[in-house]
Amino acid sequence: MRVLISGASGLIGTALTSRLETAEMEVKQLTRQNVDEEDEKRINWHPESGTLDAEQIEGFRVVVHLAGENVADESWTEEKKRRIMDSRVTSATLLCRVLAHLKEKPRMLICASAVGYYGNRGDEELTETSEPGTGFLSEVCQAWEQAVQPAVEAGIKVANLRIGMELTSHGGALQRVLPPFRLGLGGPVGGGRQWISWIAMDDLVGIILHCINNRRMTGAINAVAPNPVQNREFVQALGKVMGKPAITPVPAFAVKLALGEMGRELVLASTRVKPERLEQSGFEWQYPNIEDALRACINGEI
Repeated sequence: MRVLISGASGLIGTALTSRLETAEMEVKQLTRQNVDEEDEKRINWHPESGTLDAEQIEGFRVVVHLAGENVADESWTEEKKRRIMDSRVTSATLLCRVLAHLKEKPRMLICASAVGYYGNRGDEELTETSEPGTGFLSEVCQAWEQAVQPAVEAGIKVANLRIGMELTSHGGALQRVLPPFRLGLGGPVGGGRQWISWIAMDDLVGIILHCINNRRMTGAINAVAPNPVQNREFVQALGKVMGKPAITPVPAFAVKLALGEMGRELVLASTRVKPERLEQSGFEWQYPNIEDALRACINGEI
């Protein structure tokens, strides 16, 4: 099987590439970096200028589109928000338009999205059929998912993975919260009642493989663990596996003051997502519970 991946150098892309190559699949990467003619693993593209050589992406059975500007590495200025939106919508639009006109189209396109699609919804339990929410992240996810329509209309099977907070020892959200916990200063944020929909990295890679091997897994798919937790449960579990107290609260006003709109949508928003379609398809999680997932992360297993 030949698989083409965009965003292959990111957290998800790195883990996925490793798993696919272990399974002896041929993997190639779309990259914005200049590529030598002798480079057999990378294909150059430039979504901003609409540059993608159709001949080079003929014959891939599966395409996995993960590319996008990091949403949590700096404050959300208007320029940052523009880059977040454009990096997802522009790249997905270009990729899908080119795929739609190939002679040998891929069997499947798996495109990243996020649980931010649902917005801040309190205690409401959300499934793939739930309506979108409001806010910047919801707008981004809606536009991101809409951008794949050229591929859908061309008959390519498309899965939009609404990914939760990824847990891994290699970076991401967990890496940002560990420093205060190591000092014994961790604790609930903003009262701790907001729901976190999360997924262990090994399970996220497993979900992508599950979609590749199951042609009925198309449309919206909630790529989360079956047991979302409230923020206070998350910090208690993290404190337990680290052997540290988790009782130092971070008030909501401090988050809003420090992070502004990004803090409201990424840290304080409550999104309680159920992976209904994965459960119905028989997918089995390696890490369905938060304590086990966090322990594996702290031990460097995932």
